[in-house]
Amino acid sequence: MQTADNIKPCYPLFGDADYQESLAAKRAGFEEGHGADKVRDTFLWTTTQEYQDLNFKREALTVDPAKACQPLGAVLCATGYHKTLPYVHGSQGCVAYFRSYFNRHFKEPCSCVSDSMTEDAAVFGGQKNMFDGLANAKALYQPEMIAVSTTCMAEVIGDDLNAFINNTKKEGHIPQEFPVPFAHTPSFVGSHVTGWDGMQEGILRAFTLNAMEGKKPGSNGKVNIVPGFETYLGNYRVIKRMLSEMGVGHTMLSDPSEVFDTPADGEFRMYSGGTTQDEVKDAPNAHTTILLQPFQLDKTKKFVEGTWNHEVPKLNIPMGIDWTDEFLMKVAEITGQPIPESLAKERGRAMDVLADSHAWLHGKKFALYGDPDFVHGLVKVLLECGAEPTHILCHNGNKRWSKAVQKLLDSSPFGVNGKIYAGNDLWHLRSLCFTDKPDFLIGNSYGKYIQRDTRHKGPEFEVPLIRLGFPLFDRHHLHRQTTLGYEGMIQIVTTLTNAVLEQLDRETVEMGVTDYNFDLVR
Repeated sequence: MQTADNIKPCYPLFGDADYQESLAAKRAGFEEGHGADKVRDTFLWTTTQEYQDLNFKREALTVDPAKACQPLGAVLCATGYHKTLPYVHGSQGCVAYFRSYFNRHFKEPCSCVSDSMTEDAAVFGGQKNMFDGLANAKALYQPEMIAVSTTCMAEVIGDDLNAFINNTKKEGHIPQEFPVPFAHTPSFVGSHVTGWDGMQEGILRAFTLNAMEGKKPGSNGKVNIVPGFETYLGNYRVIKRMLSEMGVGHTMLSDPSEVFDTPADGEFRMYSGGTTQDEVKDAPNAHTTILLQPFQLDKTKKFVEGTWNHEVPKLNIPMGIDWTDEFLMKVAEITGQPIPESLAKERGRAMDVLADSHAWLHGKKFALYGDPDFVHGLVKVLLECGAEPTHILCHNGNKRWSKAVQKLLDSSPFGVNGKIYAGNDLWHLRSLCFTDKPDFLIGNSYGKYIQRDTRHKGPEFEVPLIRLGFPLFDRHHLHRQTTLGYEGMIQIVTTLTNAVLEQLDRETVEMGVTDYNFDLVR
């Protein structure tokens, strides 16, 4: 048993005899499960083409989604603004889920509040909850802005955030001038990336829609950068670094890189860094606004073009060599600032990494999944490496995204075997990994269950997981890495190549049998 002097994690703790006896008694007395033969036969059937055909006929059921819900994205967007408190109009359980997701990914506290809607609010509406919730949140946590989003309950009963917030101010619960931007983010449509987009548009609208008099694009000499739902903190830093090296003034519209990476120096920082209200108010005066993840920023793009009169450049996410080149050249064209020698050298180093690793990645087959822009960028990186993306799955992808990925595949001989799955989940991808085995799987932590299942059929069926994306719960510090720019290219290629070499070691480790390829002589 567990003792204070000998604390074990669940592995190997649950392997102890007393736990095994308890689990066996539970199975025998309560689970009414099938026998081992039936379980084995059913498992093997789920690895067949017959099962895959049935699996892909699913219409009204999602199994193991490869996406999260809208309010999660709204919370991340809000945390990127200076002294802003994310506030979710809904139940406590929903907010606990959002906070837990970010706590486990960033290994940092995530400040977010709920107005705790329960059964009575579901019947009579949640306005009273908002009266008390906004007043208490402002008094307790002293934010300079509260950004409100919604959950399923509030959306199903039709709560009107604009009316509720105005009534809260009218009744004197919070000052009239206190900023409370909002976004309706129903969880039963869209995903976390559309929730981020909705909250971004809500914040920009709150500060600039009725304050455009005297604003003139280009007058402040800057460019605006909209990151979208971005959980690699290194990406915020690499974009800012590259622009600074070019001498380009810039505003990152939502920057949570400080609040989710605060130092352990004894001081708790509920708010740290972030885009200020003054920066948002000045943003229409920039040359233009660049969307780093354009597939997920439709509302933001429409607002920026229609209200700020910015010509949003048509760019892809700056992943890989080519698309980073295009990003930097577009910034140079817009601002008139040259690309410095330091970035040219960095590009050369990325090319060197690519040349060094090409022999190991060439011809390797990768299945991958994640958010639309990130997967689009990963396909680009794989093609530049001479690797072959096979099963390309994006649960929150659409037809426009699918066409863009297909066009990318068609541009390279390494994309000829690529197949695109928009709107499919990880249970679909599990089938694909059994019936058309790739060499590796790229995705977030949830892909470990696909690796486990493929290995369970036999070591020769195992598809190793390379962890890239969000969330990353079961590994530490990956959220600080970089996937954008030349620096990101270097880190991704390093990750992929070392995964290939680690797998080679696992396959050639048997002494006197396979270790002819395990030595270090060559």
